[in-house]
Amino acid sequence: MPLQKGDFILIDYVAKVKDTDTVIDLTREDVAKKVKFYKPDGIYEPKLVKLDEGWLPKGLEEALLTMEVGEERTIEIPPEKAFGLRDPSNVKVLPARELVKRGITPRVGGQVELDNKTAIIRSVGGGRVTLDFNHPLAGKTIVYTVKVVSKVELDQDKVLELIHRRVPTIPKDKFKVQIEGSSLTITLPEEAFSVGDIQYAKRGLLNDIEKYLPSIEKVTYLETFTLRRSKPP
Repeated sequence: MPLQKGDFILIDYVAKVKDTDTVIDLTREDVAKKVKFYKPDGIYEPKLVKLDEGWLPKGLEEALLTMEVGEERTIEIPPEKAFGLRDPSNVKVLPARELVKRGITPRVGGQVELDNKTAIIRSVGGGRVTLDFNHPLAGKTIVYTVKVVSKVELDQDKVLELIHRRVPTIPKDKFKVQIEGSSLTITLPEEAFSVGDIQYAKRGLLNDIEKYLPSIEKVTYLETFTLRRSKPP
């Protein structure tokens, strides 16, 4: 049976730019090592997706909605359904001094944040800087080799996957999840206490649960600290 809008699924994929065969993203460690895309601190595992939420390029979501669990395909996605077409109006030329005043040293290839938008510096010269606000992959056809690993169906498992999406550096089995009626209790492991922005992650998770799990009306976080006092001699 094909997947449906709203399904929670786990997928493995390798994404490449068609013209250059350059890998831009993947979930598989074996492929990462093979194509020299591997990073020691990278996380290589199936990725959580909620279909029809815009977590993936439009063309990839459309293809997944015609697939079944366990199926693998290679899908070619045109720019307009991947990262968009290049828009010449998104290329701006500014005086270099405008960046310098913001504490930015203009360098070709560098990224800058201006007015809450990210731009790549395409050229520097004559006291001017050319900024490209298009997505770095705009205008590119992307080829995905994707496999639907599994569908996440139980609310408890959905919560664990949503936690892992927010706190990917800690194994999800370290968290304990208990659902009783409309109440959800999440017990955090001590490893989570030292994660940067853990409070932001907890707030984001509350938003996820409110949006995606309507049967849950109350969420309780439990945090237990073990005091490690030095023993007297």
